[in-house]
Parts: sequence; structure tokens; C-alpha cells
Amino acid sequence: MSREQGHVEYGRHSIEFVVVRRKRTTLEIAVEPDARVVVAAPIDTSMVAITEKVRKRAAWVRRQQQFFLQFVPRTPPRRYVSGETHLYLGRQYRLKVAQSDERGVKLWRGVLLVQSDKPKHSDLTHEILDSWYRDRARARFVERLEINLGRFKHPERLRPSGLIIRQLHRRWGSMSPGRKMVLNSRLVQASIDSIDYVITHELCHVAEPHHGPAFFRLLERILPDWERRKQKLECVLA
Repeated sequence: MSREQGHVEYGRHSIEFVVVRRKRTTLEIAVEPDARVVVAAPIDTSMVAITEKVRKRAAWVRRQQQFFLQFVPRTPPRRYVSGETHLYLGRQYRLKVAQSDERGVKLWRGVLLVQSDKPKHSDLTHEILDSWYRDRARARFVERLEINLGRFKHPERLRPSGLIIRQLHRRWGSMSPGRKMVLNSRLVQASIDSIDYVITHELCHVAEPHHGPAFFRLLERILPDWERRKQKLECVLA
């Protein structure tokens, strides 16, 4: 898999894009949440053809970039000290770090209580909280996967071969060619309806691998309010 860079002029704007060449038959343009433009292209497609495709889609690319840029600046870096607010399933919790002989996390009356033998060590607080988020993500995502499979007429035809949870920098989820669903561990901070949107989106990719008209027709049929859910996700986790 190789990567190249290109750009096209659109009015007063220069749209820069990265080309990722793969063994595929169609060309796909995606705008990532950080407003980067990524073109997935067949290995033998010329840069001239790719550039022309981006130029034809320039208006759509700019609309997508403007949508994501409205959420900048993003949430400032966390310091993992008492008093901060942190999200879980779309709800804000006040962080409290307390001295304890045992390490762990508890939800209690709007408080996210992190128990630590070294409460003044923010790196350790971060580690304890991340571990708790990963455990919660695993349990919730498995549960929501089963529920969202039920939206489809033939759910077993779309069942992933595996579920992987990891930190992703630019995506909420993906579906590999081997039908392994990858979900961003940070997604557990979002509301259930936003989590369901991402899972359903990726399940649709089993039937329709690319973001073409057929994919969006399927997504619209299965989850008619997907655009509202997507916007809510980007707003809450900005």
C-alpha cells in the first residue's frame, strides 16, 4: 500500500489530499473528522484521474470540511485531576481522585470516582481511568452489536468475524476486508444512539464496502435518522 499527496484549487481554497492505493476496483474520497481528505484508489489509477475526481467532488469536500471544522477547537487536553468533567455514555461526570489502597473507578451521584494509592500522580489516574473505559467499552459494544444486528433482515449474514476495541485517532470505527469490526475505545463516552450509529454504519459496510449510493441507501433504510446521530456524536465528542 503506497501513499501520495496532491491538491486541487477550488475558488479561494486549496484542497490537499492523500492518496492510499489498494487492491480495489473503485475510487473513494473520504473527509476525516480532522478535515483531512483521503482518497482510496485502485493501484493502477493515474494521479491525473484521481485529481480530476477530487476536483469534481470539491464542493462536497468543502462542505464536509466545514462541517467538521465547526467543532474546532477540540476539547483541551485532560490533566486528570479532581474537578474536571469526563463523559460516559453521553453524560458528564465530575472527576474526583481519592486516596485508596485499591485502584479502581466508581460512578456515584454524578461523580466519576477514581481510587488510587497515588492520587497526586495524574499519569496513574489516566491509566486507571483508561483501563476502566476499555472494560466498559467491551461490555457495552458487545451488547449494542447484538441489538444493532437485529435491525437487519438477515443479521447473521452481516455478523463480524471479530470485534476489536482500540484507540483510533481519526475514525470512530472501521470494518476490515476480513469482516473484523474495529471500534474506537473513546466511543464509550458517547450516547447510546451515537454508538448505535457507528456500529450500524460499520455493519452496512459488510454488505456495501464503499461509500457509494448503495451504501447510503442501505444506511438510510436501516437507520433513517443517522445524520442526526452523526452530528450529535461530533458535537458531544468535539
